[in-house]
Amino acid sequence: MQAHELFRYFRMPELVDFRQYVRTLPTNTLMGFGAFAALTTFWYATRPKPLKPPCDLSMQSVEVAGSGGARRSALLDSDEPLVYFYDDVTTLYEGFQRGIQVSNNGPCLGSRKPDQPYEWLSYKQVAELSECIGSALIQKGFKTAPDQFIGIFAQNRPEDLGRANRRKPKPPAPEDLAVICFTSGTTGNPKGAMVTHRNIVSDCSAFVKATENTVNPCPDDTLISFLPLAHMFERVVECVMLCHGAKIGFFQGDIRLLMDDLKVLQPTVFPVVPRLLNRMFDRIFGQANTTLKRWLLDFASKRKEAELRSGIIRNNSLWDRLIFHKVQSSLGGRVRLMVTGAAPVSATVLTFLRAALGCQFYEGYGQTECTAGCCLTMPGDWTAGHVGAPMPCNLIKLVDVEEMNYMAAEGEGEVCVKGPNVFQGYLKDPAKTAEALDKDGWLHTGDIGKWLPNGTLKIIDRKKHIFKLAQGEYIAPEKIENIYMRSEPVAQVFVHGESLQAFLIAIVVPDVETLCSWAQKRGFEGSFEELCRNKDVKKAILEDMVRLGKDSGLKPFEQVKGITLHPELFSIDNGLLTPTMKAKRPELRNYFRSQIDDLYSTIKV
Repeated sequence: MQAHELFRYFRMPELVDFRQYVRTLPTNTLMGFGAFAALTTFWYATRPKPLKPPCDLSMQSVEVAGSGGARRSALLDSDEPLVYFYDDVTTLYEGFQRGIQVSNNGPCLGSRKPDQPYEWLSYKQVAELSECIGSALIQKGFKTAPDQFIGIFAQNRPEDLGRANRRKPKPPAPEDLAVICFTSGTTGNPKGAMVTHRNIVSDCSAFVKATENTVNPCPDDTLISFLPLAHMFERVVECVMLCHGAKIGFFQGDIRLLMDDLKVLQPTVFPVVPRLLNRMFDRIFGQANTTLKRWLLDFASKRKEAELRSGIIRNNSLWDRLIFHKVQSSLGGRVRLMVTGAAPVSATVLTFLRAALGCQFYEGYGQTECTAGCCLTMPGDWTAGHVGAPMPCNLIKLVDVEEMNYMAAEGEGEVCVKGPNVFQGYLKDPAKTAEALDKDGWLHTGDIGKWLPNGTLKIIDRKKHIFKLAQGEYIAPEKIENIYMRSEPVAQVFVHGESLQAFLIAIVVPDVETLCSWAQKRGFEGSFEELCRNKDVKKAILEDMVRLGKDSGLKPFEQVKGITLHPELFSIDNGLLTPTMKAKRPELRNYFRSQIDDLYSTIKV
């Protein structure tokens, strides 16, 4: 088209009429058009992009040929489990040396006193302190050998001291014992799991491999350390941080001050347990105390959950700015990675907090005997209700549990683990070791799992804690307890049943922070202790628990028929919880024997 023809084209009557029409529009209408165009352009330029998964999320694990149905991570190039991610990190000692280098001797361990900022020790200062401690122990007569056991009884802290008679480090070998980690002891006396450097490094390596190009820990990261170091979950997370030159800030030692520590430390990495997640969830919804606030919270979470289903994780949406900014700020405002483990977490709670917190949020599964983790959710898979695929350091297979009607041929059975992260056995207890490890090296976890179509594992039952009711029905009390703890006025639940009884009962500890307000809305007045003694309050709590049970699909025989309200929390101090905050069921049965007997003698069904 020639230039004069182009000029005539733009002088066409239709275009002239349109321009004249535009001139007649009101200024505010034109501004509206402009704003809409600007917003549209901004949205296209800044629209969120889903995180790229490291594998096909429809098939996250692969069956290993000739293994009897065992599956491995789809991230592996072969059937051999991953042992080491970094060639120069085969022990915890080498991992820390790498941390010194990549951090450029940056800050390593931090602690604080009340109302004070964090004070930091550098990587080389920590290395010097550890060498001083080691030298002092040798001077005291301890041997530099893996069969020399030393116990530490303390809260998470950076100091234990000693500078005289310095000795050069004698680095360990991968097969040397790193720690004797005692199990929770929920079904009996705690057992000392013998865990080597190779065990720990392989589990750390598997996490790094699984989150490669998505998490990428670095010296800019900060971990908040508040979970007990007697727990392998916390140990593994800290080892990953130290290997990458990151910082570890210890809480003040009082869980009631944790929120203050979070605000001051502003961590980027936050390992959690379901108990804490449940409290966060309840507190957020408890603050939505009007119909409008509850509607806005629900609407905003649904919008962000829709993004989760598309693989999108972010904390800069309109809903984050309007609704979720406060909860994100309460954790310091910089959290980019959360990992939950140690116990099952409700799918409702996990999905909501993934949306509300806007960070990468993984769920892991494992136990002390496999060095914390053997399954982990995959980057980009933000669905809930499963524990992910086998980690790259181990294989997983399911075996028949005939007495519970779980058959491996149908994709259900006891979860068994094999790989370099599986422990060496229990200290001075060959009988218990033989129960846990079979002749082929498979660790029998006692948990019942089910393979899902996408190659992920769902934990559906517990073998060790099951019992039969009089009519022959099997009961898994932990599953029921996790459902009932969703009740707003409930803090803790102990579900109990007996083979000579046809129904379940429970001991319930109400939540001291929510019971009074919850009861007041229903017309009940009184102090916390008075409400715990009120029969009508007890009836209302039972009705709410049963409602939740019904909504969650509990069968009639899985619902409790009666409860007793107990005003004091189960705790480590009163001997009803393990150091890893798990219920000690035999002790709970003995402690509440009279209440249990009373419930069974008065309830008629």
